[in-house]
Amino acid sequence: MNNFFSHTFFGLIFLIFQGLFLNNVNLFEWLNPFLYIYFIVYYPLKNNRIIFILISFLYGLIQDFFSDTHAIHSAACLIIAYFRPVFLKLYFGMAYEHQVVKFNSVELNQNIFYLFTLTFVHHLIIFCLEIFDFGKILLIFKNTFFNSLFTFLIVYIFYEFLINKNKFS
Repeated sequence: MNNFFSHTFFGLIFLIFQGLFLNNVNLFEWLNPFLYIYFIVYYPLKNNRIIFILISFLYGLIQDFFSDTHAIHSAACLIIAYFRPVFLKLYFGMAYEHQVVKFNSVELNQNIFYLFTLTFVHHLIIFCLEIFDFGKILLIFKNTFFNSLFTFLIVYIFYEFLINKNKFS
């Protein structure tokens, strides 16, 4: 339970940091990190799934209020929260089936693929809904790929400091 409260605390800190600072970061006028998805990606597994999906929706809705995006972030957060078990099963297999996945002890390649996939899906939904013109499909994929890569790097750095902090001790 202590893990749940610390994760929720960091989730709120990330959301506030995202809303106040990172929403104003626009490198090259189109590159923007979404650090707040850390909360959804690394949310503890053994908690109630329906509550997790509801919290993810509200979490995205708060981000929408910060960035004035008309429920784009809440839709993306809701979808990755709903499909997260599919990706957990895909990348962690039987460890997820038996509920023994611990994010501080997963293999590097599993974590990288899991994190990048959820980040990519989140960003694809955001940019498809934001641009909403399939005539600009190349722009959607360019923004999705590069923003996903940028967000992935930032989230992974925070993962190393917050979850894998025993590596640095």
